[in-house]
Amino acid sequence: MAATGSTHGGLSRNRQASEPMQPADTTKGGLPEPLWKRYVKFCVVGGTGIVVDMGVLHLLASSAMLGWNLSLSKTIAAETAIFNNFLWNDLWTFRGMATGRHSPSQRLIRFLKFNLICLSGIALSLLLLNIQVHGLRWNLYLANFIAIVLVSLWNFLLNLKFGWSCSKPL
Repeated sequence: MAATGSTHGGLSRNRQASEPMQPADTTKGGLPEPLWKRYVKFCVVGGTGIVVDMGVLHLLASSAMLGWNLSLSKTIAAETAIFNNFLWNDLWTFRGMATGRHSPSQRLIRFLKFNLICLSGIALSLLLLNIQVHGLRWNLYLANFIAIVLVSLWNFLLNLKFGWSCSKPL
């Protein structure tokens, strides 16, 4: 059988002519990547976002650094983390799910959707936290942990459906 070169994410590999081409969001067996694996990736990316947020917040707000206003610093830090998370989710978590939609305008649309979903997640987190702490009188940190888990699932599923869905091109 003749081997042909194929390009996958900028890397080439040899494949047999009889081998079917695999979409980028599938495993070697041709099955879609399990949802739980994408969710784990999404959470890892979220962890990098925490590091970015904290680092930028420290750089901007700390009196030992720039000493900017806390609200302005947090807004810039959060948006920087959201941008970081979008890039890594686009390149890794949801890789291949935006097939044929890589133009700058299509990426910008995905980024705006990602931003809106993250903002709605913050609002949901605040609601859940207040209900649990003030309404149910739960421990603040337990309530925050529960809110984080629920909102991360919310963000993941909404981004999967509306941000990187392969069902219709933008």
